[in-house]
Amino acid sequence: MAPGVVLDEAAIREHVERLAAAIGRDHPDGVVLVGVLKGALIFLADLARGIRDIDVTVDFISISRFAPDSGRVKILHDLATDISGRDVVLVEDIVDTGLTLAYLVGQLSARGPRRLSTCAMFDRPVRRIVPQTLDYCGLELADEYVLGYGLHVRDLYRNVPYVVAADRNTLVADPDAYVGDLYRRPDSGR
Repeated sequence: MAPGVVLDEAAIREHVERLAAAIGRDHPDGVVLVGVLKGALIFLADLARGIRDIDVTVDFISISRFAPDSGRVKILHDLATDISGRDVVLVEDIVDTGLTLAYLVGQLSARGPRRLSTCAMFDRPVRRIVPQTLDYCGLELADEYVLGYGLHVRDLYRNVPYVVAADRNTLVADPDAYVGDLYRRPDSGR
């Protein structure tokens, strides 16, 4: 099955501009954007550039994967910025089960921010295990496997500038299966 485009570059820009305007409007005194590595990197960079007329601080946090049947993670890379008394927006690429978001909201809340909001480019609430809502959401997805714009399989496809729905079984069998197709622009015909 060939991957199908879910969001092209123009649609991504529209969502990012809408989210950036909302965050800027809601945080007139400035904001700390905390990106969850590695997936949120590309989205966070676009989001930070899109927020205008307020101070924006950028920092990153990274956690390990959830250990099977334990629900345990650990912070691999922590913030360098003191967020106490500041407006913070936790930025994710995609929220699925809500486990990562719930863990990070708990961790960051304990550090005493004035306000903690959540933002994700993609939300897939159909897969929620832990009830989590987003303050800022780019696009709600169906239960489909997506790649590009930071989303990956084995660190491949993060730099594809658009988002596609791909066949998960194909990627499990061969993570490189779409490399030749996805690194061409979907509208170029090359």
